[in-house]
Amino acid sequence: MQIIRNFSRKLLKHQYLCPPRVSYLYFSTAKDASKELPLAAGYQPKPVEEAYWERENRQADIAKPKSGACKRGTYRMLLPPPNVTGNLHLGHALMATVQDVIARERRQLGYEVDWVPGTDHAGIATQVVVERTIAAAQGKTRQELGRQAFLDEVWRWKAEKGAGIVQDLRQLGCILNWEREYFTMDEKQAHAVNVAFERLFEEGLIVRRNSLVNWSTSLRSAISDIEVDLLDIKQPMEIPVPGYERNVLFGRIYDFAYRVVDGETLPDGSAEEIVVSTTRPETILGDVAVAVHPLDPRYSKYRNREEVKLKHPFRDDTIPLIFDIAVDQEFGTGAVKITPAHDKFDFEVATRHKLVPRQVFTETGLVTETHPEFKDKPRFEARELIVNKLEEMELLREVRAHSMQLPVCSRSKDIIEYMIQPQWFLKCKDLAQDALSELHSGRLQIHPPSFETEWERWLQDSRDWCISRQLWWGHQVPAYQVTDSANGTSHWVAALTEEDARRKAKQLVGSDQFILTRDPDVLDTWFSSSLLPFSVAGWPDESYKERYPLDLMQTGHDILFFWVARMMMMGLKLTGEAPFQRILLNGIVCDAQGRKMSKSLGNIVAPQQVVQGASLESLKAGLEQSCEAGIIKPEELKTSTAGLMKMFPKGIQECGTDALRFTLMSHNIKSHFISFDVNACYTNKLFLNKIWQAMRFTMGSAKGLGVSLKDFETLNGVSLGVWDRWILGRLAETLSIVSDSFTNYNFHVATAALKTFFYQNLCDTYLETTKTAISNREDSAYIHVGTLTACLSWGLQAMSPFTPFVASELLQHVPMNVELKLSELRDQKLEDEVNEMVNICQSVRQVKSRNEISKRHHPHLTLFAQNAESQDILRRHLPQIKVLTRCEAVELELMDENANIPQKQNFYSTAGALCSFGITVNEEVGLASEKRDEMHQANMKKLKKLVNELQKYRMRLDNEAFQLMANKDTKLHFENKVKELEAEIDSLIRLSA
Repeated sequence: MQIIRNFSRKLLKHQYLCPPRVSYLYFSTAKDASKELPLAAGYQPKPVEEAYWERENRQADIAKPKSGACKRGTYRMLLPPPNVTGNLHLGHALMATVQDVIARERRQLGYEVDWVPGTDHAGIATQVVVERTIAAAQGKTRQELGRQAFLDEVWRWKAEKGAGIVQDLRQLGCILNWEREYFTMDEKQAHAVNVAFERLFEEGLIVRRNSLVNWSTSLRSAISDIEVDLLDIKQPMEIPVPGYERNVLFGRIYDFAYRVVDGETLPDGSAEEIVVSTTRPETILGDVAVAVHPLDPRYSKYRNREEVKLKHPFRDDTIPLIFDIAVDQEFGTGAVKITPAHDKFDFEVATRHKLVPRQVFTETGLVTETHPEFKDKPRFEARELIVNKLEEMELLREVRAHSMQLPVCSRSKDIIEYMIQPQWFLKCKDLAQDALSELHSGRLQIHPPSFETEWERWLQDSRDWCISRQLWWGHQVPAYQVTDSANGTSHWVAALTEEDARRKAKQLVGSDQFILTRDPDVLDTWFSSSLLPFSVAGWPDESYKERYPLDLMQTGHDILFFWVARMMMMGLKLTGEAPFQRILLNGIVCDAQGRKMSKSLGNIVAPQQVVQGASLESLKAGLEQSCEAGIIKPEELKTSTAGLMKMFPKGIQECGTDALRFTLMSHNIKSHFISFDVNACYTNKLFLNKIWQAMRFTMGSAKGLGVSLKDFETLNGVSLGVWDRWILGRLAETLSIVSDSFTNYNFHVATAALKTFFYQNLCDTYLETTKTAISNREDSAYIHVGTLTACLSWGLQAMSPFTPFVASELLQHVPMNVELKLSELRDQKLEDEVNEMVNICQSVRQVKSRNEISKRHHPHLTLFAQNAESQDILRRHLPQIKVLTRCEAVELELMDENANIPQKQNFYSTAGALCSFGITVNEEVGLASEKRDEMHQANMKKLKKLVNELQKYRMRLDNEAFQLMANKDTKLHFENKVKELEAEIDSLIRLSA
């Protein structure tokens, strides 16, 4: 046969439709059909994935292009390092899959791919989870255990969880460059962190000062904004707070009076007072002023007084009444207390008015000794005592419900206390402007573009970054306090080693008489993470330039500012070059109902549970183990289990890695939230089985013809049939869509196109039309098998970035480079004609399905052509229509005014502009009479829909602006659509008459 040629293997060239793609998947080179590898009866993920890894073990360079591949340079990416707090979650799986899909596509195009993996020490998160584990197992706190013993426990935790993360990433199929794997606290990273701190310190960009920070009294540390959750409280509610036996009540506002010193005596004999409103009466102890808006008429009389003093209820002193335009007149009474040591707003007001803050609480949340009456009382217990005392003093005026946002530590669940603490800060103003310039200049692209506005807003309003944490786990601050023994003055130096610090201290003091003390604090995790694009490349060694910058930075949009913007700032400052010029942001993975995944809802799904499947019992056991390990609290276990049983009453079915990957990539990853449905994964497993069965059919067909699929190396010069050319046109269109989707990171468009091609076009349509010819060994059978082979080869290579395991398995059975000049095969008129036939068949099947017409009814189909031209077109495709509609017989008639459609025996409808149809069934089997009534109602509904659609097209055509602005092709499309709709409406009216 013409199609069966033993051409030598060669790469596709640019004259074929698709860009050149080089495959690095494993496949057999066997030519003898009798020796071809067997294919299991159905797709089973586990053996397919095991076989993949066996091939990888034999060829360990899976992540590298094979020799002889065209080289287009190196494509560099950095995997956002998962925290070593536990195993991968679905958010990690999404990011890893997105990047792996990109990496595999780049590699297909001939690029070297340098995709670097790593794990993050995650200071606070890891310390908290290890503390809970130790408390559950040993009943000890970290303080009782001791610093070094505790750190030993954390390193053991890191080793175990880090290994699990690596295993999870490998099982996802990620083609990471494991030779460059790093940990954010390994020796190289530690050196880079210390060098960066020292350089920024010596340039005056890192400074130490007292400032207001987010403080967790439970952790006894400052925390970053990203670790603060805002809890919306609509009405009074009790909340559990670490360290308190009873829940604490929030959601109330308190009005109390400050007496005016030397104030007037009011007509009722009471003293003049100003009533203030506050949600935090416990901080009254640290009030330094009361503030009102200068234009508030309620307090205008005080503007004319030289100075207004107010008697503090718990201190033997007075505080001033001040005027500040920042005060919200609508809040409470319009008068607010100013406590700069424990409130962000108050701190700013006090700074403007040069007021000295007064600390109320210790680092552990107890009232300080400067307030003897409440000394050592926990802050929320002190609240109750203070409110009661105010009532005794007849200063409490009102307590009422009040909605508010409560800042909660995401790690410890403690209520954040804003505290003034000595901390290290990085000045960000100039760094932020440099990062902003990258966007303004056009050098930086952000996908989706909507985040460009957010990038600009955040950087324009960027504040100094608190980079120190009062933890034990992390990079210890490379700063030393130098205390002059002669006069007791202190200074700070930054140094890579203690020896360097002593040398700098000696130069600073001018003698050896000093005390050198290293800061025990550690650096914010984000500080070390902000260096990763160049630190993993080898910085500060100059060799880093060989692997810097990255081609793409892909991560979740929720850390755009905490990580991505800071990487940009640090990269520009420390290397003089942007670390990347393209940013791709994905959304947050939620459950199928769009809810955030959380322990309390019991809706958290681990990737491995989807891949391997999990019974309800094992899911519940996992929650119990988390509770025993201290990861979730006992009180959370009950609600978590209830939520779990509701979400997964029958557990989770095994779906396999490919189905998980394909499902994740079927979402628009750039959406703000991504609703993940486990059931969709199982549906995609069935989809992959559909492709598997198509391969089995094709292999069996080739064997029946006495040939090997490996012999089908070209379709060029072959006399292809109409439906052969149609499916190859669908293939060409699909490959074009897939290629374009990578350009815009619209992977969901690619997966949708691939699913449509394999499921609807290839398996449900083309393959079905070939069965008769192949079974009868007709001459066209070889053409059909060759066409199927080409579609599977090209289609699976396009699928392989998304589903590498099953693609690798199936591509062993077909030639990798079937020669196809797809662009020359395209015939739009032919493709439109066959598409119309497919649509007709779908309309018929819909009517059969809706009316429960099956094979036992012996359905006979009659097509009523609109005109002679339509009749000729339909006649050419009658054999395929009979197969695809699954009707016992198909007849073709010309529609005219006397067309006879027996109402008692037929179900009827229209199928586009070419024809109408009727279905006759065996009356002995019969169908319920109401089915025919439903058919009439369905036709009337369809008629209404068609009329509405026709009106819309006519309105557009009649629109003057449309006629002026639309091009010729668009106008022609609308005109043709109107004609088609008019013809179908006319047919439906006549059928229903």
